Formats: sequence, structure tokens, C-alpha cells
Amino acid sequence: MPDLGKYAFAVLGSYAAGLALLAILVIWMVLRNTAARKRLEQIEGARDGQN
Repeated sequence: MPDLGKYAFAVLGSYAAGLALLAILVIWMVLRNTAARKRLEQIEGARDGQN
């Protein structure tokens, strides 16, 4: 690992914050996708039941 000197905390903190934000976005998108799929299945099920 390179010597970051007096900026080590700022650099590593920035990397940690960036990775945390990416993880939060991925989790959020997976949850939204799951909810959208469930809603779509409900809508398609209701539509198929009417025909």
C-alpha cells in the first residue's frame, strides 16, 4: 500500500464513503427491482384473470 502520509485518513475515508454509497445504491436498486416485479406480476395476474 502506498504511503499516504498526512492525507491517509482523508483518502481512505473517501474510498470508504464511495464504497458505502455504491453498496447502498446497489441494495436500493435490488429492492426496487424486486418490488416492481411483484407489482408487475400482480397487475398481469389481475389482467389475466379478467380475460
